Amino acid sequence: MTFSIAARDPETDAVGVAVQSKFVSVGAVVPFVSADAGAIATQSFANVAYGPDGLDLLREGSSATDVIETLTDADEEAPQRQVGVVGLDGEPAAFTGEECFEVAGDRQGEHYTVQGNILENEATIDAMAEAFEETGGGLPDRLISALHAGNDAGGDSRGQQAAALYVAKPEGGYDGRNDRWVDVRVDDHERPVDELERVFKLYDVTLLAREEPDDPAELSGDAALAVSEALSKLGVLDAEPTDSFGEAERAALEAFRGMNNFENHSLTVIEDALARGWEAAADGADATEGVDVDEDGESRMVDAIWHGLQRYDRL
Repeated sequence: MTFSIAARDPETDAVGVAVQSKFVSVGAVVPFVSADAGAIATQSFANVAYGPDGLDLLREGSSATDVIETLTDADEEAPQRQVGVVGLDGEPAAFTGEECFEVAGDRQGEHYTVQGNILENEATIDAMAEAFEETGGGLPDRLISALHAGNDAGGDSRGQQAAALYVAKPEGGYDGRNDRWVDVRVDDHERPVDELERVFKLYDVTLLAREEPDDPAELSGDAALAVSEALSKLGVLDAEPTDSFGEAERAALEAFRGMNNFENHSLTVIEDALARGWEAAADGADATEGVDVDEDGESRMVDAIWHGLQRYDRL
């Protein structure tokens, strides 16, 4: 009742797993990643020992195929298991036991493996693979895209409940102190992949560093007015909102930045991102059924910042 993708990005040395399941807190069970070893997804009556044991084998030099053979040969219940492995060399491998509930299967491509069980159809796996191959951006974006594609193609035949995204990169963790670059989970939700993407955007803006803009834009016109109105509704701007963005508005934006823990980006970067991303965020919000965009100014601002930051590579 789970589908997942394990993958590596050779450009950033990042490795990661994304997963969705009709299983509460799936992020506590399926994904195991380490920047000095690779990525492993263990599912279908998951043997969670496959995670740490498999990463140890990868560190010792075993190939992804050898890791799976070693793990499953020592497991009497292997016919019920499913596991996908990607090593630091990008070689993928997977195992789908003959007793996994249908529809079950896996597919490998360059630097990734997709696997799923109790699926609505085989198209779920194919759609995930195609989305990962065709989506631009960094590894986190491509992994989330694969989950969306899997759901759209059929997904878990029992429905949706939880999703997770776990990506490791050398010194990618908070303040560069570990390799935990992205670690986002949704444990119980009606639309867990949508919620995972929402939380990831907030995580991305808050914790992941970006290149500094060479030509920072300033807020003006309709975007400046809309941002000022949002800041006023949030209670950080006392002045009357206008279509010019001056000293009072930047002081309010600074308060917003601190309130939301966005110190990872300078005030200049935040204003640049809002100026460049406001229209895209507004288009997305207006197209969202049931969302009162006028009342949800904070979410709109976060989304705009995220959109605006997309033109700069993550560090």
